[in-house]
This record gives sequence, structure tokens and C-alpha cells, in this order.
Amino acid sequence: MTITAMKFGYGELPPNDGPGVQAINERFNVDYQITQVPVASYGEKLSAVFASGSIPDMIAFEASDLNNRYVKFAQQNAFLALDDYIEDYPSLKVVPDFVWDQFRVDGKIYAIPKYYPRFGFLPMIRQDWLDNLGLDVPTNYEELKEVALAFTRDDPDGNGKDDTYGIALGKDINPNYNLGAYWDPGAWYHKNEDGNFIPGIISEARKEFIELLAELYQANAITRDFATLDWNATNKEFYSGTAGIFIGTPRGMIQANSDSLLALDPNAKFTFMAPAVAPDGSQGLASSSGFVGFMTISAEAGKDPDKVRRILDITEVGRGFIPVDEMNPDNPDYDWIMGGIGIGYDVTDGEIVVNQEALKAGVRPTTYLLDDVPWPENEADKVYSYANPILNDVVQEMLQLHGQSKFYGSPHYAVPSPTQQTKGAELNQFLLGEQSKMITGQRPISEWEAMVEEWMAKGGADWIKEVNEGTTLENPEDAWE
Repeated sequence: MTITAMKFGYGELPPNDGPGVQAINERFNVDYQITQVPVASYGEKLSAVFASGSIPDMIAFEASDLNNRYVKFAQQNAFLALDDYIEDYPSLKVVPDFVWDQFRVDGKIYAIPKYYPRFGFLPMIRQDWLDNLGLDVPTNYEELKEVALAFTRDDPDGNGKDDTYGIALGKDINPNYNLGAYWDPGAWYHKNEDGNFIPGIISEARKEFIELLAELYQANAITRDFATLDWNATNKEFYSGTAGIFIGTPRGMIQANSDSLLALDPNAKFTFMAPAVAPDGSQGLASSSGFVGFMTISAEAGKDPDKVRRILDITEVGRGFIPVDEMNPDNPDYDWIMGGIGIGYDVTDGEIVVNQEALKAGVRPTTYLLDDVPWPENEADKVYSYANPILNDVVQEMLQLHGQSKFYGSPHYAVPSPTQQTKGAELNQFLLGEQSKMITGQRPISEWEAMVEEWMAKGGADWIKEVNEGTTLENPEDAWE
């Protein structure tokens, strides 16, 4: 059975007929024909393929294609509807409903999303500074403000100098330090007086947060030049031991930053704030979109049920979650995915060591799969580890919290909005600029409503209208998972 596929890749791509392809052919009794395209030219290649009228059995897409190519060609019946297959495959069954909803076109699902963690950032705090001042980990914004002021005024590092402050902040009011969906500027959680969902960045909750930052700015408890500070510079404020509050997340932390801090201060230690209980009683973070790309199966391939099952069987191997204690050569699935013991990897002192040269040569079958990211049933099942002890400790605690948390699936994710696509970045930048002025006192916070009206006139009103006309969600409490 011939199965054709097309995917994008980064850097130097392995050969299209590498050992990993042969492993797929032998395991699934197929002739797997893969076309790999550098990501920079992938959009152009996709356009040419669809224009030809003959598309591969499987196609990988970037997340940005969700509201353009995907919707357009799904409506033209280019893809197979997958609704009837979801319950048959473990890695599909665990996908949250709000993620599937983003892929519905005229009520049907035509794509398989690629996993991305739902959790975002949490405020991360110097535990050693809290201990030095006899302070507890804050649980809400008022307590966070008091800690930020203490870090500014009370010499938390004990060096006898006035050289510390509370919260590291950068341009575009980044990080946003939200303590849950209720305060998240990117989540559509609140409603206006007309009963329409609105983006959090214009909500009363956001206004109260900007007022808090303005107070802290006046007290020198946040970064003074935040409006011009890029992300790297904001990181440095925290990891150089100047600011005591920043943000952290399990995935993608830069270990070198924590290594630098420990070299400066061997007593440094981290803790973090859990999501706070909101005024409406909710508690939990707004979810990310929950995916980082997706794949489709062509309608032509869908005419052969056996081929569809074979494709989904292949896909399931790449998406299937393997617990840490089963990641060893004794697990045939793990050994196969890794390219085989002694070929794609070795075990040294009990640790898995990847053969990088073999990886470049394409020995791993998953190198050629369109989706090779395991989808965990629980966020805490995913492994993120770091050699730096203080970083790893706080990451593992964050993971445990995320595994017990609820996440808010914001309704705007599932609604294609022309205004958001054409003006979204400009509209957000306007608000971030005006709110930055309010923090520094260049514009009074009493002009909040005027700012919102300006935003509405620039296109915000259209954005709100499109999201609310497109969503079926009536109450935010129904979007928690």
C-alpha cells in the first residue's frame, strides 16, 4: 500500500529514503513516500500542490494555516472528516474538546492537532528572599504587591545595599503576570454590558492590574525603564539578582540563566505563585490554543478505509505517550521510535544517549512522521527536566500543579476573525502602548474608558462582533476543562 506524505522541516533535512522510512515500511507493510520541504519555502510548496489538484495522502500544516488554507480546502472537500475515528485511537481521545472545536468546519473535524502544552507562565519568586524577610509566598495581587515593595525597600539579599526591587517587567507589559484566566489579557473571559465576550486586555480586571503596576512604578518596585526593555534584558534583571519576581514555566526554560544566578548567589532558590481565586470563584489558567501545528488526510485517501486505518496506525505510534519508566530498550515501541539500541541511541550509566550523527542520517522513524509529539492524558505526565537543581525543583512543582489544574478554553480560539487576522497585532499594540503610559503616569488611568473607545473605533468593535457571532459558548464557566 503506497502512502504519500508531505511535511516541513528545520535546518538540514535527512534524506527522503533514510533508514527511518524503511522502518516504517517494514512495520506497517507500506511504501511510505515522504516529501520534506524547508519551512521557509513550505507555504509556496503548499500553494503549488493544491493548485495541481492532486494532494498527498497526508499533509502537515503550520498552526498559522488554521484559518486560511485549512478552512478553505476543508470547505472544498479536499480532506477526510475524522470525527468517526477519534474514539478509536488513544492519542485522539485525550485531545480536549476545545482544541477539537478549533478544527471544526461546518461542524466536522478534518485535522489532527499536534500537541502543545496548555499551561503558560506563573509568577516565579526568589524563595530565599522571602525567607530572609520572613514572608510567605503571595496568593493574590495584594500580597504580591506587598512582597514587591518589601523586595524594593527591605534589602532582601542582605548585602546592606539599596540594589534590589520587586518585579521584572519589559516592553509591551511583558510578562503579563496573570494569576488566572480572570486576569489574562489574552483570554476572552469577561463580558461587556451587552452580554458579549471581550478580550481580557480591555476588562475591568486588567484595569485593576494596571493600577497596581502604576502604584509599584511610583514606588520603584518594578523595572523603571520597562517600556524599552527587550525580553533578554528583562530576563537579566531577574537572573542577575536585581529583581526578585519574574515568571517561569516547565517547558523551554533556559538553564544557563539559572546557572548564572547560582554562580552569583549559591543560596538562591525559587518558588512560584499558584493561580489565585478570582472574584467570581474561578481558579485556573487560560489555556493556550493547545496545538502547534496539525495534519490532514486527503479525501482521496479517505475513499479507502484500509488506507485510512493504516495512516492512523502510523500516526498513533508517533503521538502515543510513553511513560518515563518505559523509555528503555526493553520497550519495543520506544526502541523502534528511537532508531534502535546501538544505532539511534545507546544507554550509558543508565541514561539514554542519542547518536546525533545517526539522527541526521534519518535512522529514527519519527523523523519522517507528520506528528511525532506524544499527547499526554495529563499535563503533569509530560517530562521536563533540567540539570540545574533550583530550576528543576520549581519546574517539577509547577508540573504537579498543572496536572491538578483546570484550564479555560477561550472562545476566541475557535472563531476565525477577519479583523483579528488583519488588525489584531495593531489593535493589541495600541492597548499595550496606552497602558504602558498609564503605568508611568503619562496618561491617567481615569481615561481607561476613552482608551477602550479608541480601540473599538480602530476595529476592536468588529473583532468583538465576529467572535461573539461565531462562538456557541454562552457562559465562561462552561469552558473550563
